[in-house]
Amino acid sequence: MTLRIALSAGEPAGIGPELLALLAERGAGGQQLVYVGDPGVIEAGARAVRRSIQLLRFDPTYTGVMPPKSLYYVPLSLQAENEFGFLRLANAPYVLNVLSRAAAGCISGEFDAMVTAPLQKSVITEAGIAFSGHTEFLQQIAGIQSVVMLLAAPQLRVALATTHLPLRAVADALSAERLRRVLLTLEAGMRDQFGIQRPRIAVLGLNPHAGEGGHLGREEIEIMIPVLEELRASGMELLKWLASKGADFGATININRIPLYHFPDVWQNLI
Repeated sequence: MTLRIALSAGEPAGIGPELLALLAERGAGGQQLVYVGDPGVIEAGARAVRRSIQLLRFDPTYTGVMPPKSLYYVPLSLQAENEFGFLRLANAPYVLNVLSRAAAGCISGEFDAMVTAPLQKSVITEAGIAFSGHTEFLQQIAGIQSVVMLLAAPQLRVALATTHLPLRAVADALSAERLRRVLLTLEAGMRDQFGIQRPRIAVLGLNPHAGEGGHLGREEIEIMIPVLEELRASGMELLKWLASKGADFGATININRIPLYHFPDVWQNLI
């Protein structure tokens, strides 16, 4: 079956347009790639990386194979002149309009999935729009109560309990209710979306050495252990957590036996 994948170039002055131009040249294994946005942005990206691609107006009635080195597009217009490397506040609403249109297409069934290139959160915020990231924005559009950010590779999946917070605010945000909700959502998602009927989840500690028995922080003792014991008693397969610095996936952990990790914070995973 041919899938239709909506593409957002993210920040039009950033790297996204170049990435999408390179993707168009390479193709996507017979899937339909549908760029949502101003066609001039992708044309400029193609020139920047010295690629020649074809932009074709999206026809929702066509279900065949895309021509080589091409992108379908759904036109939306920039609100200000665009130049790579120079952020413009006037284009912040355009970036969110692109995401909204692509997400609406996914919800309606027009698209099967969406892929987003990086955007610049600061310029959206400085334009007077409350925005903390793709995850929360798409959650609002979809009207979903609970979402989990998940980074996925063929043999490893990493979920995050908190997202897009200053590092000093993470410990205060990590409540028992949040941890319980994330783990339950994660288990259900692994079963329903990934086909893993009984996922094994290793939960990493928040503090160095998982708190070192409370001497380097008490979040593990006061928040995490009670939640893990409660969920383990209900049947969830939760392993004893590992100290955060112990997550050397290739050397110290057999990732083939532990296919899923849960990090209390996004920064532990990305630093």
